Amino acid sequence: MGNPKPRMGILTFHRCINYGSYWQARCLVEELRSRGHEAVILDHDAWRIKRAEWTCALRPVLPTSVPSMDYLLYGLKLLKFLRAISKLPRSPRFSLEHASNLESFDRVIVGSDEVWNLRHPWYGGCPLFFGAGIGARLVSYGASFGNYDASQGLEPAWADRLRRFEAISVRDDNSRAIIQNALGFEPELVLDPCLQFMPRPEGIWRGPDRPFVAVYGHNFSEAFGRNVRRWARSHGYPMVSLGYRNDWADQQWITAGPQDFAHAMARAEAVATNFFHGCIFALRHAKPFVSERSPYRSTKIENLMAMIGGEKRLVSENSTATTYDVCLSELLDSRILDRVDRLRRQSNEFLDRALD
Repeated sequence: MGNPKPRMGILTFHRCINYGSYWQARCLVEELRSRGHEAVILDHDAWRIKRAEWTCALRPVLPTSVPSMDYLLYGLKLLKFLRAISKLPRSPRFSLEHASNLESFDRVIVGSDEVWNLRHPWYGGCPLFFGAGIGARLVSYGASFGNYDASQGLEPAWADRLRRFEAISVRDDNSRAIIQNALGFEPELVLDPCLQFMPRPEGIWRGPDRPFVAVYGHNFSEAFGRNVRRWARSHGYPMVSLGYRNDWADQQWITAGPQDFAHAMARAEAVATNFFHGCIFALRHAKPFVSERSPYRSTKIENLMAMIGGEKRLVSENSTATTYDVCLSELLDSRILDRVDRLRRQSNEFLDRALD
């Protein structure tokens, strides 16, 4: 008999009603399984988290009000997420607050996502994501502190927990600075799983049968909507808003599930977004894209653009129409693609070492 497959548990925000959270969890677990590991997502559960996630899923565009007709549509989207999450390879369910009944693993990989964001509205400060109560060897892949700024430092109690990790990698410079300042070494910088690996959705394409612009995000500025609409109409492309209502778009595909989203991002002619994973999926499929800064996600998006040399694709309310035209019309610069390829090799080498 050969040696048994190493048992790997992935600890992430897999229950979030969010396209990026779903796909980064799925991409990572599928990659580990392709490497011959017995990998599952650690299926933590807590009623307070469910309540927060489902409430947010039904009112996702706050502070903008939700039209009454949209509640049913967001509810259908929620059900599609729950169905997709239920099909992920998962461990037996356990309590987020009491992980004592967590089964044994050879290693637990924490990440990707904002797993260390101490300011996250409902996961912030959860000790489990810092390794508390986990007896297995600990590794992080693409972990992030989200919008918790490096200037705030990290309290010794959190730093002490992170010292148990055998290998630490992060997905942005803000997180790298926090680790370096708190632990005294520079962690590896790796790509988000959705950019490192290829998302492979199931099912048939249910969207437009002609070229379109994918709009992903919400609460865009008036200038952003006006400029994207002007460009799209000049090229005869309808604008499809994925997962959220944006009235300036031509089609509101609020009920798009995780599979629909991945199909759409692969098929779009261009992407207009203010979400981190809007940029990630556009990069993964080498699509022209333009991204607007948003307060909650500015750190993640700006760090990503700096990492791959894509700063010119970030716009503000003062950006010119020409800037939008260039971002949405021009293919990605070869230097951006070269940087992504180099980071992909670097990320793969980290996984090789960390899981050896």
